[in-house]
Amino acid sequence: MSGPAAGFPRLLALGDAAFTVEFGAGIAPETHARVLGFAAALADCGIPGVIELVPTFRSVTVHVDPDHTDPQRLAADLLALALAGHEAAASGRRWVVPVCFDDPLAPDLPDVAAHCGLSREVVIERLTGTEFSVYMLGFLPGFAYLGGLPAALEMPRLATPRTRVPAGSLAIAGRMAAVYPWDSPGGWRLVGRTGVGLFDAGSATRPALLAPGDRVRFRAVASLAEAAEALQEPP
Repeated sequence: MSGPAAGFPRLLALGDAAFTVEFGAGIAPETHARVLGFAAALADCGIPGVIELVPTFRSVTVHVDPDHTDPQRLAADLLALALAGHEAAASGRRWVVPVCFDDPLAPDLPDVAAHCGLSREVVIERLTGTEFSVYMLGFLPGFAYLGGLPAALEMPRLATPRTRVPAGSLAIAGRMAAVYPWDSPGGWRLVGRTGVGLFDAGSATRPALLAPGDRVRFRAVASLAEAAEALQEPP
């Protein structure tokens, strides 16, 4: 088990109805393992007054009902649990997402290949040969930040974001990948597209398909119609 980063964990009060527990200052697998471990341990504790947990790259925000908890006692319990050093490897579901890499659906793929000094085919091989980890959800409902992009594919964001990115676009920026669940503005590099829906507002239990701790691989397909096929979830 790796030790905590210097100065962490630390507890921050967010008004009277939430606390944030921070485990590090940057994005790293070992920090995220502590985030997931803490969130799982807290969920198992059943501490009265806790309403919702929101894990991020390096922290967990704990929303509470101030009328049903003692803030000082809860703060002490949260910090003690964080100091216990629980870690968890990604233990969520595993997905294989079909993606079409045809030129009209991957407008930035040639620039990525040129910037990285790789052929288009090798870029696709690197993308489909990587197992990504879902670190957190944010920006849009169902927008999952996927860690694990190979260093050879690291790219800056666009200098001028697009005013519209089509839903289903597979995109990269920095050392992250993501799939846009909705049409929206965006500045990430578009390298493919899937037809799989990533958010279902009608689902009360799991509206976002992907969740922190899930693992994702991409599978190259020949057409957008194939990319709309049902997800594969390996056993």
